[in-house]
Amino acid sequence: MTSAGEGGQITRAGRERRVVLGKISGFGGGASAQGGTGARKHVMLVARVKGQCAGGTPNMAAARAVARDPGAYARQPLSLRAARLPRLLFLLAVVVAVGPREGSGARLYREGSDAVWLLDSGSVRSATGNSSAAWLVQFHSSWCGHCIGYAPTWRALAADVRDWAAAIRVAALDCAEEKNQDVCRTYDIHFYPTFRYFKAFTKEFTTGENFKGPDRELRTVRQTMIDFLQNHTEGTWPPACPPLDPIQSSDILSFMDSHSGQYHAIVFESNGSYVGREVILDLIPYENIMVSRALDTDKAFLGTLGITSVPSCYLIYPNGSHGLVNVAKPLRSFFSSHLKSLPDVRKKSLFLPEKSNKEEKSEVVVWKEFDRAKLYTADLESGLHYLLRVELAAHRSLAGAQLKTFKDFVTVVAKLFPGRPPVTKLLETLQEWLANLPLDKIPYNAILDLVNNKMQISGIFLTSHVKWVGCQGSRLELRGYPCSLWKLFHTLTVQASTHPEALAGTGFEGDPQAVLQTIRRYIRTFFGCKECGEHFEEMAKESMDSVKTPDQAVLWLWRKHNMVNSRLAGHLSEDPKFPKVPWPTPDLCPACHEEIKGLDSWNEGQVLLFLKQHYSRDNLVDAYSVDQGSPGSVLRARPWLGQMARLSHVNLLPHFPVEEVSSLKPGVLCLKTNKPRSSLGVSKDEHSWSVSLRIGPI
Repeated sequence: MTSAGEGGQITRAGRERRVVLGKISGFGGGASAQGGTGARKHVMLVARVKGQCAGGTPNMAAARAVARDPGAYARQPLSLRAARLPRLLFLLAVVVAVGPREGSGARLYREGSDAVWLLDSGSVRSATGNSSAAWLVQFHSSWCGHCIGYAPTWRALAADVRDWAAAIRVAALDCAEEKNQDVCRTYDIHFYPTFRYFKAFTKEFTTGENFKGPDRELRTVRQTMIDFLQNHTEGTWPPACPPLDPIQSSDILSFMDSHSGQYHAIVFESNGSYVGREVILDLIPYENIMVSRALDTDKAFLGTLGITSVPSCYLIYPNGSHGLVNVAKPLRSFFSSHLKSLPDVRKKSLFLPEKSNKEEKSEVVVWKEFDRAKLYTADLESGLHYLLRVELAAHRSLAGAQLKTFKDFVTVVAKLFPGRPPVTKLLETLQEWLANLPLDKIPYNAILDLVNNKMQISGIFLTSHVKWVGCQGSRLELRGYPCSLWKLFHTLTVQASTHPEALAGTGFEGDPQAVLQTIRRYIRTFFGCKECGEHFEEMAKESMDSVKTPDQAVLWLWRKHNMVNSRLAGHLSEDPKFPKVPWPTPDLCPACHEEIKGLDSWNEGQVLLFLKQHYSRDNLVDAYSVDQGSPGSVLRARPWLGQMARLSHVNLLPHFPVEEVSSLKPGVLCLKTNKPRSSLGVSKDEHSWSVSLRIGPI
């Protein structure tokens, strides 16, 4: 790619300016303007930022690489290209740069109080790469209900195998923290929780091996950890881990004769038992004792030792004497406890990598008073922010069915979202760009740049962090994003029912299930909580096809939401301050409730009226919403553009020093800048700007 300063020249012929260019952003070689005096003269204006070559960004290269034929689009006639792509949107096919993201602070695991090793974007690679121990890492999301419910099991597992840390460690990484979203994408994490094993002494980068247990019960995971350890080869075996394979009768006799000066315990067990290996790992941090395991296949040898049942523990003492260990119950915990309590058996220093000793900053949650009868813009916008900037970031690129699902979802949201104009304009811009982009695969970063408004298009905005109001919880990990998604989905079904004309021309008009089916596909494809998505899919398969009208779609989602509330009542993800009860409650909608034969029953006609009012634009409150900023001063492009030229093609490069580009009315390009007006002349390199325009006189 060539900048104007490298391969171009600016000439003047009367009122015409001409720049001769090389290739620009992968659009082919025919970039220089054609001069002449015809009625449709086009002029190309190009300049560059001082000291910066407009050579593109990695994201630009990614956007180009995904096209099947990058040159095909450039070879189309300009008029056809202009007709297919809305103004100011074509620029987003090639310009990409990642902006700053603010994170949340909710955590399911705490440094110091839990035995879980906590990893993040800055530590996961160094911890798991070329480590002397293996790792089992849970990639989770602190808002995911299933992750919240599973957290006690994971904490208990980490505490249970704490003494195994020199051989294998139990860790967690929170993908809900926005600082971790890139690393979760690198490790190809799409759903939560995801469990990955990392072998010791792995020098090349790997995304790890998926957990393959039949369930996620503590015992199952503990046993699969042992299986994973035994899959290590001799060259990658963790040095602190003793041998886990069974020894033979001859080996035991040898130990009896050796008088090694330390204890040697042998756990006899059946072939399918894990007790022996668990006891071996439990005793890793202890010195003056060695533990082995043996199978019960040699019945005659077991008889000579007086072993009549398994599992049993046989102990060789430092002085050479030996005999059976007497414990109350033949369980792992009893064997391990007895062996740890033997005289002269004590813990040794293993020089494990230190965990962070710094105290976590206690996060002050400022409670926001709110009206439960209102719908809050802050909740909907925070949900959109998390959906577009965090949840979608799990996918490096979108193609095929994934891309189709995302396009359909954005179309539904863009047409039905009743929020503030800058947010609706952003959604509409994203929808138009997706609909017109001539690619069958789109890098996620290209989508992110539009959401982050890297082009600085006037009048589009979406908050860059979460601010829950009606969805705030008594703890940071409760409610939040799932709550906001439910509110968004209810809003979409209500808007589709009350404003069906909004879907005209989308292909969804006249289909009462269109919004529900689009939501269903989004949840199945992108929603991070896999178990939650599976439950929703079960409900959809059961009865979604029975929906015949838009009003029935509104009620279907309401019924299913109450079913979910009923299922999760009493679950660890339930917020005690907001118990999961049938909604709307009698105080919110007295007319929705009636008593039939002594039983509380729903008046669904009144429920429908309530839902249509509650999720309407009139009930949406902007209190607590993020300030969208002041509009600032906008400078109209000066006469060097040539009689207020008509814009038909824009290619905006990422080092553009002008603060904002907008088209306030058809045919007028405006620039928002902090530079003096006199600095906008392209003849001055020190203040020239990196934008190319194909324009024609009006």
